[in-house]
Amino acid sequence: MTAPAFDASRRTDGSTVGNASPRWGRRALSALISHLGVVPFGLYIAIFLAIPTVLALTSGLQDANGAFTLSNFAALGDPTILMTFWNSVWLSALTAIVGVVVGSLVCYALLAFSETGVLRSVVDSISSVLAQLGGVVLAFAMIATIGLQGMVTLWLKNTFGFDIFAEGAWIYKLPGLIPAYIYFQVPLMVITFMPALQALKPQWLEAVLTLGGSRAVFWRRVGLPVLMPSLLASFLLLFANSFSSYATAAALASQGSQIVPLQIRTALTSETLLGRENLAGVLAFGMIVIVAVVMSLYAWIQRRAARWQR
Repeated sequence: MTAPAFDASRRTDGSTVGNASPRWGRRALSALISHLGVVPFGLYIAIFLAIPTVLALTSGLQDANGAFTLSNFAALGDPTILMTFWNSVWLSALTAIVGVVVGSLVCYALLAFSETGVLRSVVDSISSVLAQLGGVVLAFAMIATIGLQGMVTLWLKNTFGFDIFAEGAWIYKLPGLIPAYIYFQVPLMVITFMPALQALKPQWLEAVLTLGGSRAVFWRRVGLPVLMPSLLASFLLLFANSFSSYATAAALASQGSQIVPLQIRTALTSETLLGRENLAGVLAFGMIVIVAVVMSLYAWIQRRAARWQR
């Protein structure tokens, strides 16, 4: 009896080499089609994030003649530049803290209402809109409300004799950015923190009450420790959102360069400080570093918080 001839096209699993190529081709085509959906997002990231970042870095590494230099980074030690960074940091931190506190209280109050109810739907919709409101529209709303001739300003002055601008027109300076930023920080906190608050299981509260505890004990021993990563992540997100905001500050505080985005505008458009265009790249590089650190911490905390939210 002769041994069967060896078939080189047949594999140990019964498939043949001739069938492998079409199957591999179909899998590759399927994978290619499935990845086509992220192409628009990739283009968006490249055009509006990657390319501007590269341009900012390269412009900061050039002198007025386009030659390579590191001398531009010496401007980061200038007291005026350091002050603008400090102003941006404390303004962002303050408005983020207010946004976290007020927004979390709003989320807690909304837990008393049905998730599919009218009130929750209205608040979610309004928060989504207000979180994206900024620029000239928000600046006009602030001026019309609490400006020098704003409705609230005149009402307080005519009714109670209280002039909120007795010490000067602070709304057009750095303090005026505080209520403007809080305006969009609170709704951003609502839409960011509400899913984490909803993830708290009612059984945890029932277990605490069954063991003789109170609601205060639940929040002190269970609720707040569990929510702390989400609170910290929300604070970092609000900080980055405020730190990188430009349009509202440019429209409201049109005079001066109290924060870094306005200092970048001055470096690019000033008619008195010529030859300082490359300084804008250095300032943008400093902002990129700070935002990258903040968002890296945000992503790390979010991953830890997601463990109990699943």
